Parts: sequence; structure tokens; C-alpha cells
Amino acid sequence: MPAIRHILVVNGHKVHRPVFVLGAPHSGADLIARALKRSGGFHLTIGRSNVLRVIYAFARRPSIHRGHGDAAARVLRDAFAEAWQISPHACIGCAPQCRAASGVNGVGPCVDTRDTSRYGDASPDLLYCAQVLVDAFPDAQLVQVVRDGRDVVAEMLADEFALAWFRPGFSNLDIEFPNSFFGIDTEAERLGWGDMSLAGKCALRWRGAVRLAARLRKDLSQDQLTTLRYEDVVRHPRQAAVAVSEFIGAPTSAILLHAAHPANAGTWRRRLTAGQASDVEMVAGEELRRIGYG
Repeated sequence: MPAIRHILVVNGHKVHRPVFVLGAPHSGADLIARALKRSGGFHLTIGRSNVLRVIYAFARRPSIHRGHGDAAARVLRDAFAEAWQISPHACIGCAPQCRAASGVNGVGPCVDTRDTSRYGDASPDLLYCAQVLVDAFPDAQLVQVVRDGRDVVAEMLADEFALAWFRPGFSNLDIEFPNSFFGIDTEAERLGWGDMSLAGKCALRWRGAVRLAARLRKDLSQDQLTTLRYEDVVRHPRQAAVAVSEFIGAPTSAILLHAAHPANAGTWRRRLTAGQASDVEMVAGEELRRIGYG
């Protein structure tokens, strides 16, 4: 059955081909988000609280939208309809990373409704409800970013927010299994979760995200999904901007892509201990090699 098309009007504009930027934690989705946010005609949001509530509800409990696709899509669509409103006070509640990405220091909105023709979002962990996104916006365009899982683990180990999900009481493995959010696919992984190191748990989250990304590539057309490699973005920012521009059919600024230094790739060699690197290899070594990180 073909997807039902819903017309969403925001700020007097019909929302068409919204762009969503996806990736595992610390995979570099923020680079693409900043480039799009400062590209003319785009209103891209990052981490709006009402959107995050819906994202984490669906990401951590996929069973609540399984069999209720239309209702889940409507909830997500309504969340973005609110998040994309542009008014003198709408951006006061924006997340710090959203305002920082826009480069706006004042209290007003970061875009002008007269100049806005496209919408998008790059909130953390958006990847985990990608299917609901496609149900909500059948013409959505998804830009996903993959990165060496060892560098991702090194970044996650230094991120208190990322590690907070591993605290007792936050995991929901007893009621959600398999669990893509935590990367748990087998009963053995679920039983061993409690004794696993933080590096191993981070590697599982990366591996789960990469597997989700692979399923998206299989299910969606090249017109709807494109994949960038973080290492290519930081080494060749201009080419990356051209690739995104051609995919979404709109100019994308390359200036912000120069913010990340190529030396950021491969820092796991000095940031991970031998034990941590071994844990990552044990959990995600096969996946690393499958996508070209030997």
C-alpha cells in the first residue's frame, strides 16, 4: 500500500522534502547539521525539547509504534510542526547546540520566514526512529553519517550525556528486546550487558546504529537516502558539501565543514587503552571491517 501523503503547512509554507541528518552518537552528523543550518532557505532544528521527547519515546520503545504507524507518524509530524514555527519568541527554548550552530547570539529567531523554503532536523538519536520519520514524511530526504566506531567510542567515553544511558534504571532490556538503541541483538548480549565494560557498551551502541543505517540503505532509494563517511567529510569538505547539495537539490555551505580537522580521524589510537580497544574489537570488529575500517 503506498504511503499516505499528508500536507503540513508551517509558517505559511507547505513542508516539502524535509531533510533529516542521522548518525550514531558522535558520528559527525553535527557537521552536516551546521552546514545546512547556515545554508540559505533552510530552517533546521537541533534538539528541540518537544521533538526529543518523541524521539526517545519511539527510539527506546519501538514496540509502542509497531502496528500503529499512522498514529506514531502523526505524533512525530505534530512535534516538528511545533518545532519549526518561526516567531520572535519561538527560539528562546532552543537547545544550546541549535543556537550555537546558527551563530545567533540574540534572543530572536535564527531565520526569516520570508527566506525559508525548506525544513529539517538533526536532533541526537534521530536515527533510531528513522522509519517513523519516513512514515511521517514520505518525501523526506535522509543524510546519514558513519564514522570509525573506535573514534566514536573514544568520544562517547568522554561524554557524560552519552554515558548516562548506561546507568542502572535507564536500560529497558527486560521489556524491549532486541534493542536497537543499546545495540542488543542476542540473548547472550542481553545477559552479559551488566558485566560489560563501558567501552563495550559504547561499541554495541555504535554497532546497532550502523546496522540500522545498513537497513535504511537497503529499504530506501538513492533519491531518499545518502550516506557520507565522516573521514571523507573532514578531509574533503568542499566535495562533501557538493555531494549534499546535489542530493537535496539546494546549495549547502562548505564553510562550516572546515571546522573539523582531519586529525580528528583515528584519535582512538591514543585515546583508548589497550583494554578498551580490545573490548571494541570483540564487540564490533566484524562490523568495523565490513564497512571499511580495518
